[in-house]
Amino acid sequence: MGRVFWQGGALLAPVPPALVTAGDIKTPLVLTIGWAGILNTKPPKTYISVRPSRNSYNVIKETGEFVINLPTKQIVSAVDFCGCRSGADVDKFSVCKLDAIPSKNVLVPAIKQCPVALECKVFDIVKLGSHDMFMADIVGVSIDDKFIDDKGKLCLDKAGLIAYAHGEYFELGNKLGSFGYSVRKKK
Repeated sequence: MGRVFWQGGALLAPVPPALVTAGDIKTPLVLTIGWAGILNTKPPKTYISVRPSRNSYNVIKETGEFVINLPTKQIVSAVDFCGCRSGADVDKFSVCKLDAIPSKNVLVPAIKQCPVALECKVFDIVKLGSHDMFMADIVGVSIDDKFIDDKGKLCLDKAGLIAYAHGEYFELGNKLGSFGYSVRKKK
């Protein structure tokens, strides 16, 4: 067995296929973003990379706010649709039967069907080529309380979150361990 070598490409996978919301509760916009991640822990910072041609691009740029919503297997078809269709042509919230709910720290709504929503305020925009990167402070997180156990622990393993890898969607599967399990002292 050998290895095949390709030219450099965007093949870091899997990634979260985030449903990013923009606009306000009266006129919510949603688009699927594959290029999203964490920049820093303390203070919490994130990024999304958006093509300038996307309908939501100018709204995010002008308002300086967006929400990253983490979708589940129950709405994977909405995730795909929102990545393939433009909000300039269709009301994606209506077509996909998504519910916009108020956020606490930004004017942009979250999506009720997503168990986690990261409320973000842009602090910088970097032009990269095909996409511009919106770097943002995470100013709040809302979580569906059904994924919080009686001890206050977040149990996202029960949420059915999805991942995207090289053109395909996957439900997150079996837990293989938890942070630090390989170095923990045996009892």
